[in-house]
Amino acid sequence: MSWKKEIDELKKREKLAEKMGGVKKLKKQKANNRLNVRERIDRLLDKESFHEIGKIAGKAEYDQNGKIKDFTPANFIFGRGTINKKFVVVGGDDFTVRGGAADASIKEKQIMAEQMANELKIPMIRIIEGTGGGGSVKSINSDSRTYIPANPGWEWVISNLSTVPVIALGLGPVAGLGAARMVTSHFSIMVEKISQLFVAGPPVVKRIGQDVTKEELGGSEIHSKNGAIDIFVKTEDEAFEVTKKILSYLPSSIYELPKREKTNDNPKRRDEWLIDAIPKDRRKVYDMRKIINSIIDKKTFLEVGENYGKSIITGLARVDGWPVAILAGDPYFYGGGWTADSSNKVTRFIDIAETFHLPVINLVDNPGFLIGVESEKQATIRHGARALAAVYQATVPWCSIIIRKVFGVAGASHMNASRLSYRYAWPSGDWGSLPIEGGIEAAYKSELEKSENPKQLLEKIEKEMDSVRSPFRTAEAFLVEEIIDPRDTRKLICEFANISSKLIIPGKRSFGLRP
Repeated sequence: MSWKKEIDELKKREKLAEKMGGVKKLKKQKANNRLNVRERIDRLLDKESFHEIGKIAGKAEYDQNGKIKDFTPANFIFGRGTINKKFVVVGGDDFTVRGGAADASIKEKQIMAEQMANELKIPMIRIIEGTGGGGSVKSINSDSRTYIPANPGWEWVISNLSTVPVIALGLGPVAGLGAARMVTSHFSIMVEKISQLFVAGPPVVKRIGQDVTKEELGGSEIHSKNGAIDIFVKTEDEAFEVTKKILSYLPSSIYELPKREKTNDNPKRRDEWLIDAIPKDRRKVYDMRKIINSIIDKKTFLEVGENYGKSIITGLARVDGWPVAILAGDPYFYGGGWTADSSNKVTRFIDIAETFHLPVINLVDNPGFLIGVESEKQATIRHGARALAAVYQATVPWCSIIIRKVFGVAGASHMNASRLSYRYAWPSGDWGSLPIEGGIEAAYKSELEKSENPKQLLEKIEKEMDSVRSPFRTAEAFLVEEIIDPRDTRKLICEFANISSKLIIPGKRSFGLRP
């Protein structure tokens, strides 16, 4: 006796599921320059590695003889697969079936995807489009009732933030619960001009008098600057490549350590131009990204949050093959001074480094917190103090390279002062409680007010102060451990990365990412 009949029925149902929302909806998806969810999964994962789960779950219609005549699959597809031979869970919204809304979903599939990633301790990749399983007013009519909102399975979503890498790809308009799923991740990616993110879409916000397009409401112009989304790309294929690159820097879970990759970049390489990288004139700017790319392994820097909190640069890189987290001041924006946004950017990035055991290399140029009325309105000191707490909470190995300015409370956050000072300074280092240029007027206010020639007195005091601000004076008192030739920086951070590899113990930390 054979089960061929039942196997044929299974294959038939699988074929019906592969039709997704039907020919018309698939054509519309293509006309909008967007791939469908199955195409996305195929391009993201290693060839033929996808093992789908719950493929034939959905709503079926039967004829009078009990045979299936029509089938609408659930609008969420998930399963296991590999990316560069590393196991992952991938779950994607099928926008061709009710725009990913809840009235065409089976919530248990989304819940199982998150739980599977958590319990198997492998990364979770979310492909989000539409409401991501969120509500639709049509359900009120079909169910003849409404309900109190809840997010089933959200405990797994939150737990994953402290357990496995979570990468969210917004590959179309994303609203409501889908938007929450996007930002409740370690790394979120959107495609410019194709993806938008909002709490509620244009038809809903029109009710409050705002008649806008999807792009005007939640396009890349908005979210690349407000910190909601981490990385913006030009195409869906680029989003898949960035996802693969992010995973290459991270362990599969917190119970493993990041893997080293082979590199042909000499750890003792010295770039001669570094000796001239910092202008002698402290008011002049320089290219910090060029310095970053000079001292790390070539072509390994992946910047995160480029257009948000722009006075701080954050990203992933490799040093002598080891994955590291990079923090750096950018003098092109507020001279590298910390704003409320840049402080929050620092906090979030340190959380990620701590969660996934990434040593931190901090290239310091920080004149302090941004001052002024607008800074006070944004509660900069509150957000800055939170960033300082994150620095002190971090337990991963930490190396600071003082490139130029280190002033005030913000400057003090360049490292945890109670830990071993794995710290170097370039000869261009300039530090203190306040920059001399701005602090003299405050410190010598009384003398300057009494002086018959305050301008001349100010110049005299500045000249005297300038003679003692040399970093060599600080080194004499062992208040800075080492002043180095900038050209030796790569050699020293490669040593740091190799020593760090023996210090980190995998496992759960006292805190994980706070989205």
